Amino acid sequence: MDRSHWMLGFAASALLGLSACSSTYVVSADVSSFGSWPEGRKPASYAFDRLPSQQQESERQAALEAAAAAALGKAGFRPAADAKSADVLVSIGMSVNANDRAPWDDPLWWRWHGSYGGWRYGSYWRGGLGPLWMEPRYERGVALLLRDRSSGEPLYEARASNEGMTQGDSRLPGALFDAAMSDFPRTEPKPHRVSVQVSREAP
Repeated sequence: MDRSHWMLGFAASALLGLSACSSTYVVSADVSSFGSWPEGRKPASYAFDRLPSQQQESERQAALEAAAAAALGKAGFRPAADAKSADVLVSIGMSVNANDRAPWDDPLWWRWHGSYGGWRYGSYWRGGLGPLWMEPRYERGVALLLRDRSSGEPLYEARASNEGMTQGDSRLPGALFDAAMSDFPRTEPKPHRVSVQVSREAP
């Protein structure tokens, strides 16, 4: 999926099918973190550093930066007055990609016999309901790179990704950034599962 589709579809409903009466739900993501944040260095001020292509998509990038800012704040960072006075520069990105599902992706495929259904001509047959096309799955991921403003040295990199049946709603980027920064200042390159709680929007 090209960049024009990034950050689209966040108004889609039902990221996770939890009880409607709950005030929160949980987003889980696979997280990896890299770098060597200097021991004893405290989180200080930051400014976002946009790529030229991101500058052409200012509205989407601003929404993404707002989501990342909350996660950076929880890690102890604060926004600088401008890039020249910032302690670190932060580069961020997000991608959402759709993958067509194959019949073996669905657990019910292994119940091929009887009334559970089977695969036929690209359709999924479930009992007597007729053919139902299998929905694509979406891979959603965010990345952050923190660099020392003075030297340009990369200090910390973090990534978080998950997948689901939708592109995700407006709260997904913030949840993924929260997960990505959950290790800070520690690093753990091996992908590991992190879960964060997200407040539901008022009806």
